[in-house]
Amino acid sequence: MPKREIILFRWSSADFAGRFIAAQASPVPGYVATVWTSEPMRPGFGATELIPSWTASTPGGSFLRVELCGVNEAGRATKWYRLGDWAAEETSFTRTSVSGQDDEDASVSADILVAAQGRALHSVQARVTMLCPQGSVDEPVLHTLHLLVSAVPRECEPSAPLAAQGKLLAVPGFSQLIHEGGEGWCSAASTAMVLSYWGVGPVPLSNPDSVVPYTAKKIFDQGFGGCGNWPFNTAYAGGFGVRSFVTRLRSLNEAELFIAAGIPLVVSASYGRGEVPGLDYETDGHLTVLVGFTEQGDPVLNDPNSASNAEVRKAVGRAEWEAAWLRSSRGVVYVICPESVNLPPSPIQANW
Repeated sequence: MPKREIILFRWSSADFAGRFIAAQASPVPGYVATVWTSEPMRPGFGATELIPSWTASTPGGSFLRVELCGVNEAGRATKWYRLGDWAAEETSFTRTSVSGQDDEDASVSADILVAAQGRALHSVQARVTMLCPQGSVDEPVLHTLHLLVSAVPRECEPSAPLAAQGKLLAVPGFSQLIHEGGEGWCSAASTAMVLSYWGVGPVPLSNPDSVVPYTAKKIFDQGFGGCGNWPFNTAYAGGFGVRSFVTRLRSLNEAELFIAAGIPLVVSASYGRGEVPGLDYETDGHLTVLVGFTEQGDPVLNDPNSASNAEVRKAVGRAEWEAAWLRSSRGVVYVICPESVNLPPSPIQANW
């Protein structure tokens, strides 16, 4: 079985302090640009996929642009690829991923940079451009940046339960289907559930059920045409002062460590109808919340694809769901929790 290579590079406000450099020419007319570029980072393996995630403040009409590049195994440097133009509010700007960037070295699939076959990246870099409207005093601030770098196979071996059996977290249940137009709001509902679990989120609304459509509006990706952009979700969550990033896990054994620490995870998976016991529908990409495990070690999900809030919680077949999760998204999760909550100890090859 090929090894699941995953590493997460991370930067904080201390890494950015005084290191944004004024651009001689702004990439966007009418905006003043400052730029931070990371040092080249060597993951220690040939990376096939990169996913950035960030938290930032973007007052007024300001926004940020996140770009990635690398050097492949032949020593060829790629161009810079845009992995998203983002702002918390869309005052004078449209939040979007960018299509049409594919070339012989790599391709961009909304929120993922995918190396071309035979051109795995052995060195990677990140660049963030902060853009402020000319004449405005509303300057954006980058708080954190995470870069998930991985080379993971589609095949996986089932894991046996090791921890968190019988532990269930009191995450509230939000259905996406009770909302008009909510069929594509699984990520919005899942992000909202986790924020609500931690007691943070938007100012209380007159109708509690309006939190899901509100979240959907705040994470919508114009280029993707939906709410499933992974880093747009974690960037939104980070606006409430919590730790928030995208990563991949190697198995449910790593997920068990988070549940044992009291941290629910938003998880991304695809599966066919009847493939996973406990789920009676098919999906080519769906976000749910892993809230715990049964006494037997089966995952328990808060699944927004449910007829009502009361029907959201579902136990699912462990081996089947784990295989679908690792095969489809390669184990993608959103980690969202307060800074005061300790993450579990990370593996030697740290992916959190």
